[in-house]
Amino acid sequence: MTATTFHKPAVEDRTSSSSSPLLRLQLTPTGTAPALIDGAWWPRSRDLAAELPALTAVLDSLWGRITHVTVNPTFWPVIPRRIPVQGHVVKVGWFDAEQDPHKLLLFSYTAGRWDLLVIPPETSDATAARLMTMATDPSRSLTASGLLQEAELFRIAAEADWDSTRETVWDSEGGHDAPRTPARGPARAVTGHAPIPAQGL
Repeated sequence: MTATTFHKPAVEDRTSSSSSPLLRLQLTPTGTAPALIDGAWWPRSRDLAAELPALTAVLDSLWGRITHVTVNPTFWPVIPRRIPVQGHVVKVGWFDAEQDPHKLLLFSYTAGRWDLLVIPPETSDATAARLMTMATDPSRSLTASGLLQEAELFRIAAEADWDSTRETVWDSEGGHDAPRTPARGPARAVTGHAPIPAQGL
């Protein structure tokens, strides 16, 4: 678990095989006006029992002991009622209609409540980084689902722009006007095995 707060240096994920560790948690700047989202969390899976202890290990020291968590069950296949974390137990509840499905609510005895955007585990590195920046921008006032929708629109626009650029380059190299060479035989499928990159822990 990696946490970035704007008032403290980033804690690096030393277990990652990557030379530049991926951030898994980013929080809004301390002292900013209240917002709909207090930060973004990018879990590695949808296993709440496996993911929550690492999250609370970071947040307990920042916000005080986390005692309760609520989720929307839409994206969490199993929701245990209690999850043991470092030195205590966190009670887990859920709300269907009342809670944004992309939001995690955390409660502490000492400091109240925080709302985190939950970035889907399968999200690409670039989109996750963009979502963390968006979620911790004090000037934004989007809901968790609104942030994900905006990130998806950005991704679609970027892909469309990339396709347009490739087509422009192809045209500039004579793509439309180049004579077509007849095929010399049936096309053959080429298969191979790409190396699987090491996953961060």
